[in-house]
Amino acid sequence: MRKLACLTAVSVIGCLPFLSVLCSAQTTPVLMASDSKPASADTAAAPSSPSEPVGAPVAEQSPAPAQTGRILASNVGLAVKASLLGIGFEAATPITYHTNIRAGFNMFSYSRGFNNDGVNYNASLRFRSFETHFDWFPFSGGFHLSPGLMVYNDNKISANATVPGTNSFTLGGTTYVSDPSNPIAGTGKIGFNTVAPTFLLGWGNLVPRKHKHFTVPFEFGFMYQGAPQATLALAGNVCDSNGLNCHNVAGDTTFQSNVTAQQNKINNDMSFFKFYPLISVGFGYKF
Repeated sequence: MRKLACLTAVSVIGCLPFLSVLCSAQTTPVLMASDSKPASADTAAAPSSPSEPVGAPVAEQSPAPAQTGRILASNVGLAVKASLLGIGFEAATPITYHTNIRAGFNMFSYSRGFNNDGVNYNASLRFRSFETHFDWFPFSGGFHLSPGLMVYNDNKISANATVPGTNSFTLGGTTYVSDPSNPIAGTGKIGFNTVAPTFLLGWGNLVPRKHKHFTVPFEFGFMYQGAPQATLALAGNVCDSNGLNCHNVAGDTTFQSNVTAQQNKINNDMSFFKFYPLISVGFGYKF
């Protein structure tokens, strides 16, 4: 009996280390459960980051904006200019990076008296026009090609015509003398097509694509305004070269034919104005 008791005691003492390990393995999950929740499978699978807590939501990243490298400048550019059409004002706005649309108006007035073939003319030159252009900048700089349209061309010359009594004048190759009792007087006018195409080459952009506000545009080209249209209307009495046989010109078919011949002469003398030259320089500001 004594030997059996000793053997049992030795066996129990030898199993104590294994029992302590087994007890600690069973109590550890209970302690963890009391302190914190167990990690989920998704959280455990996610890699840990030293700057972000485990299980933190990942922020969505928006795609980077497309880099075109060519951003349009301001919306409007204004300019004042001086040209062969007079003093003008114009405005432009971009359509694409290489193109603008532009519109403006011009005005000019000038009066002068002169004598032609014995007829005294008190003439007035009046320019009034409204123009539009499509500006193309092929090299992305200031150089541009600009087809356009003069949508309103009221450029004209008007004059009052007089021939003092006893003065001689020539009309259609025939010499007449103005009757002192009813001297010759009338009106004259030279006009052109109301609508006319234009084409310009130039330097300068009213809406620069770079960070600039001021520009000095320069342009040259032409406007096709058609053949001049001269009208001449005269009334009164005329006499022959000796001052005799005075009569009213209204019923003189030869005189009226000579008036028509004079109109044709004026048209021929001004035929080169079919293509009217356009040259301008201005000062612009981009808003």
